[in-house]
Amino acid sequence: MADAQFSTDGARWKAVVSNDSSADGAFYYAVKTTGVYCRPSCTSRLPNRPNTEYFATCAEAEAAGYRACKRCRPTETSKVEGLEQKIIHACRIIEESEKFLPLDKLAMLVNLSPYHFHRLFKKIVGVTPKQYAARHQSLRFQKNLKTSPSITDAIYSAGYGSSGSAYDKKRDQLAMKPTVYRKGAAGVLITYGVAPCFLGWIIVAATDRGICAIEFGDNADMLPELIQTRFPNAQFNRDDVEFKGLVNDVVDFIESPEDTFQLPLDIQGTAFQQQVWEVLREIKPGETKSYTDVAARIGKPNAVRAVASACASNKLAVAIPCHRVVSKSGKTGGYRWGKERKKRLLACEQESTG
Repeated sequence: MADAQFSTDGARWKAVVSNDSSADGAFYYAVKTTGVYCRPSCTSRLPNRPNTEYFATCAEAEAAGYRACKRCRPTETSKVEGLEQKIIHACRIIEESEKFLPLDKLAMLVNLSPYHFHRLFKKIVGVTPKQYAARHQSLRFQKNLKTSPSITDAIYSAGYGSSGSAYDKKRDQLAMKPTVYRKGAAGVLITYGVAPCFLGWIIVAATDRGICAIEFGDNADMLPELIQTRFPNAQFNRDDVEFKGLVNDVVDFIESPEDTFQLPLDIQGTAFQQQVWEVLREIKPGETKSYTDVAARIGKPNAVRAVASACASNKLAVAIPCHRVVSKSGKTGGYRWGKERKKRLLACEQESTG
């Protein structure tokens, strides 16, 4: 499968030199002097770099006049690729199934033992089959809320056995009640408050179910537009005396961070993003991890760029502490709300915990 990690000739050549099996399927290299194309993991004699060129598929290499290597047999499915295809097939089964299938049933459908299947699924996908199924069930529910004739129809067509399971807060990915979400957040009341902090201005927005946004900015008047863009059909209220207390709690947490953010959050994202964010919330104040560290922690050491993308997708500043992830060299790295804020935030945490 294509991987952005091998999108440059430099990265591809490095994979060829090291016989990197993780690059198999991402590209193929051909040798001009022999007329042969190979997998990156091929153990044939290393060619001179100027004599190599790269192709995304076997068909492209053959169209250019190259023939398949008889040693690494690039046209045949490797064992690793075969297992990946089985897990991809299992994902499609889960996505298309109206009800959650037991682990042993899924394993049988892809011809693997339950133990091996569970272990392999989590390694490749990043979450367990049950977590993957729950996420897609939630997505179906959200989609059905907008198209089904009634909430009850949406619940059962998504595969939930009861309304109670659909509204279970442990599984719910919505920041508002289903009846409201179904109408594009029309009529939902979102209260927000803007306050100064040592990082500039901060806006905190919440429904009656929890905080749905935390953003930083340099201009206090511009911040409400960020929330209104995300929830275009909602009704908005400027903070009252009670809500000011919630905003102050967030500001206090930023200035004197604890191990975890205790207020209820609306955490919405892909399975991979949520896996990354879960690791971020385990990083204690005053500590940092590299994008490489996080990728290794989730069992995907080659997904460094994807981890960085997941950090950039976080819209709950500080509550999900993506600012505690830095580059491998120790440099601050990027930050959704600006590198300078990230530096000041890290300095404050190190001082508070030092």
